[in-house]
Amino acid sequence: MTDLKDIPLRKIIHVDMDAFYASVEQLDNPDLRGLPIAVGGGGTRGVISAASYEARKFGVRSAMSGVLARQKCRDLIFVKTRFDRYKEISKQIRAIFFDYTDLVEPLSLDEAYLDVTQNKKGHPSASMLAEEIRQRIFDEVGLTASAGISINKFIAKVASDYNKPNGQKTVNPEEVLDFLEALDIRKFYGVGKVTAEKMYQLGIFTGKDLKDQTLDFLNERFGKSGQFYYNVVRGIHLSEVKPNRIAKSVGAERTFSNNLTSEIFMLEKLDHIAEELERRLKNYSIAGKTITLKIKYSDFTTQTRSKTLSYFVSAKSLIFETAKELLYQEKLKNSVRLLGISLANLNTKKGTEKPDKKVVSVQLKFDF
Repeated sequence: MTDLKDIPLRKIIHVDMDAFYASVEQLDNPDLRGLPIAVGGGGTRGVISAASYEARKFGVRSAMSGVLARQKCRDLIFVKTRFDRYKEISKQIRAIFFDYTDLVEPLSLDEAYLDVTQNKKGHPSASMLAEEIRQRIFDEVGLTASAGISINKFIAKVASDYNKPNGQKTVNPEEVLDFLEALDIRKFYGVGKVTAEKMYQLGIFTGKDLKDQTLDFLNERFGKSGQFYYNVVRGIHLSEVKPNRIAKSVGAERTFSNNLTSEIFMLEKLDHIAEELERRLKNYSIAGKTITLKIKYSDFTTQTRSKTLSYFVSAKSLIFETAKELLYQEKLKNSVRLLGISLANLNTKKGTEKPDKKVVSVQLKFDF
């Protein structure tokens, strides 16, 4: 059985920007500072992309409908999304990361893993490096960030949420097992709402409860995820920081101001979506074989229909024709509020990834 002391330990920092989209809007418009704002979500059918901490106090959250958010916070201010601006700020932040290590794995515009086991500053303390990085982001960009620091990506990710906003938490090697045992199962990264409810029904409420279960028990009830849960609660997560994460899929989607009730009305929308997807594929210089049509109905249930071709495609015409075929594959269950098209099984090659630096195996006494 693998033991924590037998695996390579790394110094991993997970940096997570605080309410990123909303904070950028407050940065660019000082009149919005200190006020409850929601990015996106305007109109009768909008969905919120991000909420400021002032709005979160009222229960406003991302992915919430604008109508519900308004009910929770009467003074909520809606601002339009500006993804070009968010990408611009994200590039500035990543430039800071690369001053410390080339092992940077972005998860999105507002968060990334950094492996600082061997770093450009030659500094032995990952905690102090995280503090310096956060200070530089504030001084040079004007935004706050939170960070988690530990021996692997999983624990660093969990830790970064502990002292938000504008804080950090380090889980030292000798603290890992106690930290995980005391952790509420809902805070385990990768355990969603449905899985958490299932675990509750099995009497699993904390990491300690999870650790008490056998591998056979977890495999029987959680399938392939059983091994993952068995390992991570013991501090074992071998995934390395990968500087060039290869995209598994590329997609585009649109939410409509009015529900669509007929496939005929949807064809024009799909044509525009296919055109946007073609543009994104050209930006990445990639193509794919598996085309998936996403349909979100007015009752918020979602359905996907997929088809895998025998050749790679990136042209709008072929994507649209396949999406059209999928649309007519079976009768719609209800009126439709959102359509999306994505392309997977891409022609990206693992050989294009930069090799990770060698990680030295060390004992649990590890300077953090």
